[in-house]
Amino acid sequence: MTIQFPLVTNGLQIVDSDGQVILLRGVNWSGFETDNHAPHGLWTRDCTDMLVQIKKLGYNVIRLPFSVECLSSNWVTGIDFKNGKNRVLKDKKPLEVMDFVIQEAGRQGLMILLDCHRLNDFYTPQLWYGDGFSEEDWIDAWTLLAKRYKNQANVIGADLKNNPHGAATWGSGDIATDWRLAAERCGNAISSVNPNWLIVVEGISGSVAGQKLSKHWWGGNLEGVRNNPVRLSIANKLVYSVHEYGAGVLAREWFQKPTSEILDLLKYRWEMGFKYIASENIAPVLIGEFGGESVNKDTVEGLWQKALVEYIQENQLHYTYWSWNPNNGYTSGILQNDWININQEKQDLLATTLFEAPVSTVTKVASTNMLDIEIIIESNWDKRLCVLFRVTNNSGEKFAPKWKLSFIPGQVQINQIWNGKFCLQPPTVTVIPEDSGISLAPNQVVEIGYCANKFGSNYQPSDVKLILTSH
Repeated sequence: MTIQFPLVTNGLQIVDSDGQVILLRGVNWSGFETDNHAPHGLWTRDCTDMLVQIKKLGYNVIRLPFSVECLSSNWVTGIDFKNGKNRVLKDKKPLEVMDFVIQEAGRQGLMILLDCHRLNDFYTPQLWYGDGFSEEDWIDAWTLLAKRYKNQANVIGADLKNNPHGAATWGSGDIATDWRLAAERCGNAISSVNPNWLIVVEGISGSVAGQKLSKHWWGGNLEGVRNNPVRLSIANKLVYSVHEYGAGVLAREWFQKPTSEILDLLKYRWEMGFKYIASENIAPVLIGEFGGESVNKDTVEGLWQKALVEYIQENQLHYTYWSWNPNNGYTSGILQNDWININQEKQDLLATTLFEAPVSTVTKVASTNMLDIEIIIESNWDKRLCVLFRVTNNSGEKFAPKWKLSFIPGQVQINQIWNGKFCLQPPTVTVIPEDSGISLAPNQVVEIGYCANKFGSNYQPSDVKLILTSH
């Protein structure tokens, strides 16, 4: 599906400008909200490589957290520039790094939802101001971004404030604490300079008048929408967002029930807490954060996580999974701790919600007594596939000779490549690795890949060879 921007809402749905229904299926990639001022994992991976992998796995949107402090800072840390890695980010300020992430995400077909996760780089405040920042600072940060990315079509909206909690109220009328009123002020300020964006409003954690559930997660109480909906100056732009977690984050009392009762209780909580907004055709609902280490149905957390994914899919809700990063405390991530390989159990679960759920197959090809090549069919859909060549120095010595790959691609048209220069000499494709992959340290891994459209049944690469060169 080719998405025609900008997006708007239509009852419980998000649609593009052609009227196509769009389901947001994404991940959170954190880092801009920390004192690194850049997405995490770039100390290990190239930024473009990371974005390509997110897209290949079948996701279409990244919720990109940031701090207000980050936007006015001049320094970035935690990025590896050795061997040409992340070279386009060299000497860039945080906002310039964000520019590249957003632009490259667009080139890869990924949407971006910006998320004001923190005011400073370290703590999530209860309210939209505090920690030395005023409401004006918060709104100014949003209008800066709204103007900056007004013509960057793949930036689809603003998640105004992460996890309102504590003193935050909804519908109280108190100008100092009423999050619903603050969201209206900020949302309207954004729309005045960029009317194309979706405005995403999370819930609170405290009580609201007439609520049916006793407790909620931070950002998780949207029961106030029943009597006090958010009112924006531009119609058809409002999305409500909720955060939902399992027993691995906090063993709430509803997880203490017998297993036979938990699923019914969870579904009741989800319907009363947020799903009614979609059921009553009020607005779309985004599960902006959910995640956990276990997806094993024999654990309470795994039971919860599987049930929520099924609930999302059955009810066609939107989500951004927490998180892409493996370094996020109690939830871990889709990536494993090496920042390269994925947690296959998590990906298999989430793939049930994706339009093109990828299936990976691996073929090992022993190439030399020093280098191994694995051919990985990462995604294999009806009309498209993505292939990864993983080259590993399996010796205890540095591999210094220059090398390249050759293969016969079969009945495909390659239209997306990464980490190498692809040269077509029919029927063979020759691939020259980037400078960072020419000399390999012991156990170093280089990944080169492509995606292609299939036009026949013979679409898998064959006759894969590693060639040593002198130039």
